[in-house]
Amino acid sequence: MRRLLLCAVVAATSCSSAAVLQRTELALNPIRKVVTLLQAMQKKVEQEGETEAKLYEKFMCYCKNGAGDLEASISAAEDKLSSLPNEIKAAVEKLKQLKADVKQDQADKHAAKDAMAEATAIREKEAAAFAKEKSYFDSTITAITKAVAALERGVAGGFLQTNAATTLRDVVQTVDMDEIDRTTLTSFLSGQVGYAPKSGQIIGILKQMGDTMAADLASATATEEAAIKTYDELMASKKEEVDALTASIEQKLKEIGEVGIEVVEMKEDVDDTANALAADKKFLAELEKGCATKTKEWEERSKTRAEELVALADTIKVLNDDDALDLFKKTLPSASASLMQTAVSSKSLQMRALQEIRKVQRAAGVHHRPGLDFLVLALSGRSALSQKNFDKVIAMIDSMVAELKTEQQDDTDKLEYCKVQLDLADDKKKALERSIADLEKEIAKAKELIATLTDDIAALTAGIVALDKSVVEATETRKEENEEFKALMAADTAAKDLLTFAKNRLNKFYNPSLYVAPPKRELSAGDRLYENFGGELTTAAPGGIANTGVAVLAEVAGHAQNLVAPPPPPATWGAYSKKSEESTGVIGMIDLLIKDLDKEMTEATAEEKDGQADYETMMKESAAKRVADSQSLANKQSAKADTEKALSDLSTEKKDTTGELLATLKYTESLHSECDWLMKYFDVRKTARTGEIDSLVKAKAVLSGADYSLLQVNKGFLRRIEK
Repeated sequence: MRRLLLCAVVAATSCSSAAVLQRTELALNPIRKVVTLLQAMQKKVEQEGETEAKLYEKFMCYCKNGAGDLEASISAAEDKLSSLPNEIKAAVEKLKQLKADVKQDQADKHAAKDAMAEATAIREKEAAAFAKEKSYFDSTITAITKAVAALERGVAGGFLQTNAATTLRDVVQTVDMDEIDRTTLTSFLSGQVGYAPKSGQIIGILKQMGDTMAADLASATATEEAAIKTYDELMASKKEEVDALTASIEQKLKEIGEVGIEVVEMKEDVDDTANALAADKKFLAELEKGCATKTKEWEERSKTRAEELVALADTIKVLNDDDALDLFKKTLPSASASLMQTAVSSKSLQMRALQEIRKVQRAAGVHHRPGLDFLVLALSGRSALSQKNFDKVIAMIDSMVAELKTEQQDDTDKLEYCKVQLDLADDKKKALERSIADLEKEIAKAKELIATLTDDIAALTAGIVALDKSVVEATETRKEENEEFKALMAADTAAKDLLTFAKNRLNKFYNPSLYVAPPKRELSAGDRLYENFGGELTTAAPGGIANTGVAVLAEVAGHAQNLVAPPPPPATWGAYSKKSEESTGVIGMIDLLIKDLDKEMTEATAEEKDGQADYETMMKESAAKRVADSQSLANKQSAKADTEKALSDLSTEKKDTTGELLATLKYTESLHSECDWLMKYFDVRKTARTGEIDSLVKAKAVLSGADYSLLQVNKGFLRRIEK
């Protein structure tokens, strides 16, 4: 309590408003002044408490809302971090499954193509076997038909000299039939001497053989048609399967790319979320610590303020008590006596004021204000001992105090400005650094994508060049094969025609009935008129090989004619006899040669057809692949161009952001150069300025207490004041 009273008395002497005394206040009870000062202190403490309570409420609102937002962010980040590994694992498993599915689909596609190739090979073999079997049945049925017709016409002897008879002889040896019938037909076809043919029996056997052969041919034809249908259905089904697998592979490859990018992004998201979570937790801990500290400080301040208010209230209550006032009237001197006792000389006031001002000068050192020198000069010398000079000094003190308060407010505003601007600059720097980091990631992704696209474009370009080269080579090979086929067919056709000509020539001599006369010459209208008027037309030599009219497109070396006279003829022969039996064997051999030529031509035609079909298929597939590769190449080139443009934009944005970051750092540096000194010495300056203001206020209070009118007050006036 004594300490509080002492503080109140010191405050009463140091407060400028309480130091200025009017003549009407000199008559007041000194206790009333103390109570008034205590009540003013009580009101000021209450006002400060209300102001601080509002500030504390705002701070706690910030703590509550900020902590709630951070906790929500932390909870969301933790949930995300707990779910992201599972999502990454699921995506990786999906990626593995997709790759396995693509591998399986590719294997199924190859298997389907292999099955198609195998089915095609089997079909070709079956078709070749059917063609051979059909040729066998056709030739046999034709021979049987000819034999039956010859027997029915009674010219069996002429038939036995034909190729049909030879064919029947071969067939009879291999066909499944009754041995008696086989023996009968063999005897008939061999033309054994002494054999008396039974035409009816032979015709019956032959017709039965023909019917059996026709039935077998029909059955083989039906089987072949069924096999062709089955093959076509299988190829259609496999083609659909290959198309479906191709579409599935393309779709899954697309999904593999998308899922791969998603996995990378999720892994990056894990790192970003973990970093953000750590930053949020750190900030939340700092916020909770700061809020707890602030709460503790508020409780201590509230407790101290409450104790101060209780002390002030108790003191006021004690001093205002009626019994205390009566006691003070009896014990304390009267107001007039008190004022007379406290009156001091102007010289002492001058010295005390100079002492306070010089204290400020010593504290400021060489950097003290010029105004202090003016105050010292104004209070020095004899001229300072006047009320007018004191008023002038008091006005100068008021001006300096106001200037100091203005400077202090400027420093406070500047400090707040520096803190706000530094926080804003730091936040901007962090945001720009995050933006640059994100841009660098995007640039790295773009560069990686450009490298991948470049490799893909190079691979596609090389593939198209190789495909074009293979197409050219295949075309040249096909041309060569076609030329070889044409040469073979021309040679075989010429050989067949030549053998047919030779066979016909032999038949003309040995088997006149089988001879086929050449077609009559078609005369033109002019030749007919010339012949009708008795002219003789000359027939040009047939030309060709041995003047047979058969020509072959081949280079044949000419035979040099012997221009030397021939020697005398040698001895000749006797009577001529035809070699009928030998001619039959020769004609049969010619037929075999013709058959071999037909077989070779048939096989060559089939091979040429298959080669042409394979070539057309290869060209069609190559064209489709080239179109697809060209489209893919165009798409990748377009994607590369877009990515390069995006990379350029990202680089420009990064450059601009980096420039903005450098400008921000430069601005931050300028702020530090402008504010660091103030922030470092703010408290020191404030303390010094507060001490300076306090000394000036005390000097003013000292000067305000010097009133010359007090020395001229008469005793009567004092008595009236005392009453």
